[in-house]
Amino acid sequence: MADKAIFLDRDDTIIEDSGYINSPQQVKLMPTAAAALVELRRMGYKLIVVSNQSGIARGIFTEQTLTQIHERLKLLLAEHNAYLDRIYYCPYHPEGAIEKYRRDSDWRKPKPGMLLAASKEMKIDLKKSWMIGNDYRDIQAGKSAGCKTILVKSYTKTVLKQKND
Repeated sequence: MADKAIFLDRDDTIIEDSGYINSPQQVKLMPTAAAALVELRRMGYKLIVVSNQSGIARGIFTEQTLTQIHERLKLLLAEHNAYLDRIYYCPYHPEGAIEKYRRDSDWRKPKPGMLLAASKEMKIDLKKSWMIGNDYRDIQAGKSAGCKTILVKSYTKTVLKQKND
């Protein structure tokens, strides 16, 4: 029997997005993210992050730095008894500065490649699953994969907009 999952965008959905996060010290949880993840887990969902990380292709940070960033994210969540089942990311971008990562990819949202890979690897029933994100790309990826979707309003962008107004 296949499991159900919540696929989550990372930036401005679980952690605050201050631009290209290129250091573990920049990782800050969204105010209610950990509590929401705990509740979703109690409801029987696997929790999977799917995140475009074109900063790798652009030469802003490395995959090793991204691993450290994700370790910091996991640590912060664990402090609230919240845990992720897996993190998928797409390091590619068609206009990347690093040749190794300069290409289009089925994993780059709005394409559904990360969700489809997770479904296959983790035996996820996409029709029983949700994609939650703060951007049309997240919603399109979820719909293309056959998930239900939720678009969340970005707390960080709202606060920054209010500060700049």
